[in-house]
Amino acid sequence: MRKKVDETGYDALRLRQWQAGHAEGFSRRTFLALAAAASSGTLLRPEAASAAAPGPIVKPLPPELFTVFGSNAEMRWSGMRDQGYLVPVDRFFVRDHTSTPVIDASTWRLTVDGAGLRGGPVEFSLAELRRLPSETAIAAIECAGNGRSFFTTQQGQSVTGTAWTLGAVGVARWRGVRLSTVLRRAGLSRRAVDVMPSGLDPNFVTGGVDLGPVRRPMPVGKALDDVLLAYEMNGEPLLPDHGHPVRLVVPGWIGVSSIKWLGRIEVSDQPLFSPWNTQFYRLFGPGYPDEGQPFDKQVIKSAFELDFGATVLAGRTVRLTGRSWSASGPIRHVEVSTDGGRHWRRARPTGPDLDDAWQRWELDWKPTIGDHELLARATDVHGNTQPDVARYNTLGYLFDGVVRHPVSAVAG
Repeated sequence: MRKKVDETGYDALRLRQWQAGHAEGFSRRTFLALAAAASSGTLLRPEAASAAAPGPIVKPLPPELFTVFGSNAEMRWSGMRDQGYLVPVDRFFVRDHTSTPVIDASTWRLTVDGAGLRGGPVEFSLAELRRLPSETAIAAIECAGNGRSFFTTQQGQSVTGTAWTLGAVGVARWRGVRLSTVLRRAGLSRRAVDVMPSGLDPNFVTGGVDLGPVRRPMPVGKALDDVLLAYEMNGEPLLPDHGHPVRLVVPGWIGVSSIKWLGRIEVSDQPLFSPWNTQFYRLFGPGYPDEGQPFDKQVIKSAFELDFGATVLAGRTVRLTGRSWSASGPIRHVEVSTDGGRHWRRARPTGPDLDDAWQRWELDWKPTIGDHELLARATDVHGNTQPDVARYNTLGYLFDGVVRHPVSAVAG
């Protein structure tokens, strides 16, 4: 059994340590400004021949497969029915903070540097990474804001960010080299504390402030655990929108941790900070500390492989299908209600339920004419169950509530 890393507790501790070392009169605004400036101002960007894509997303986005939000594209769950366990690349969701870069793999280099190494910077080409021992992992990647829109539509709460429903998640087969292998090859020191991967996508600018490339630190314990530097997805080289030529895959953690278009890994002997673990991807709002609550792991969710507002035929058996997943472990069971939550039935599991991925399920239903509300509620092996109401935070992260899915049954 692989070891477990107490990421959240560690992050809270290192934040307190960092705060304690700074001047009195510390405020959340001061913390955010200092962390962003300190992290973005000293970043080195490795050279890699790249070109801007004709649009923010390169691959085709047919409306029957995607809902597009600017530089982001949400998978339509109806496009996953009968598609097997993995999400095909052509319908895997896209999350960009800016736009997709098109990078020349032949000139791409990964730089590993920082005070947490025994020596100076080390570079790896794609060919050199491919010569290292490879591993394959089936794992989900899910945006921290997946389900964000339901804070507003179901709970009447105001949040900011992309209005995802449930399609900012996907499971794929990833092949690459363990991050631990690369770090040890680069000369990892016993002094190492944090590891911060950085992408080669265009710098993120908000409010007139250039925050630099997307990057987010993790404790060295997590980096040495189960993190993969992936160069293949579902048996093929990565496409540009999914991180070509190399991306990180961090099982169980929020999607921003799985940095795409990887260009640099800083290994530090001190805690590291960036806007992506101070200003963003932190829980703010009632009941949370002023400086926000750190988080790394995802939560538990369920989705029907059916469009919202879909029409089905009354009086005939409809096979409802869906998937449930939890960052805490495999799914124990899924309950489905076809009458708005008054009655529940156990769904039948179909296929495998892999750690760090999801469980497929199905349930037969014979609807009567009229409007209906479908609900799916999952429980994982550790007893985590989707609540009726998700805990509110102003940035709309980690929605785990039971989603109400409207459908209409008409005469056939």
